[in-house]
Amino acid sequence: MNKQNIIFALAIATIPFISSCSTTDYGLQEEQMTVAKAQKEIKVGMSSSAVVEVLGSPNMVTTDAEQRETWVYDKVSTNVQSSSSRNGVWLLLFAAGNHERQTSSNQRTLTIIVKFDKNGFVRDVAYRTSSF
Repeated sequence: MNKQNIIFALAIATIPFISSCSTTDYGLQEEQMTVAKAQKEIKVGMSSSAVVEVLGSPNMVTTDAEQRETWVYDKVSTNVQSSSSRNGVWLLLFAAGNHERQTSSNQRTLTIIVKFDKNGFVRDVAYRTSSF
């Protein structure tokens, strides 16, 4: 068998293995703030500076008539999934076929409400989530 026949035989033998390719890549996200993280780390009685260390700066701060602050954290995350597939037949070094690409995304919101007493310590924590 000469070199050309070996290359041709190898090309024909690999057709079933490379005629259909599929890839999936997922969008990268920053560190997610989750209800579980807030439940685990935000406790009644902790200081406002400790809350900032865990959750960062709040999106909104309000003060009631008794000078007690309420901090609101609103986080929105988007998850994007993309996949593509190629179907076709490889003829020697040329491919014939089609290419399909599908993309889907969803968004998730998380609202964490932290209420402080007049001395600046956590007195209550509430959570709300939604997905769409």
